[in-house]
Amino acid sequence: MKQDNQFISGRIKSVKFAVLGAIKLITTEHSVMVQSSLAVFMTGAGFYFSISREEWMIQILAFGLVLGIEGLNTAVEKIADFIHPDYHERIGFIKDIAAGAVFFAALSAMAIGALIYLPKIL
Repeated sequence: MKQDNQFISGRIKSVKFAVLGAIKLITTEHSVMVQSSLAVFMTGAGFYFSISREEWMIQILAFGLVLGIEGLNTAVEKIADFIHPDYHERIGFIKDIAAGAVFFAALSAMAIGALIYLPKIL
């Protein structure tokens, strides 16, 4: 495919590909489906508990962090499987590290959720 060097039309195409990639991620990856569902649930909780503007910003940042890193993790896994379809110890190590990054992001999001909601629940 020929690269679009026009500023406006090139940006529009970039956004189109990004949206299509996000749709693929949400519709094909089970972990992203679960995390997206949790984000929707927590958004409902935010409205129910009338969280502050600052809490909304932090909660949205946490969702974006987890989903963004999960997307990168998925890309690493797909590339690794494409390059070396059979099990290989070094590929497994790389995939484990990428999954560990998602784990750290998820732990951070859970801590943020606890800091926002536990005082409201208790």
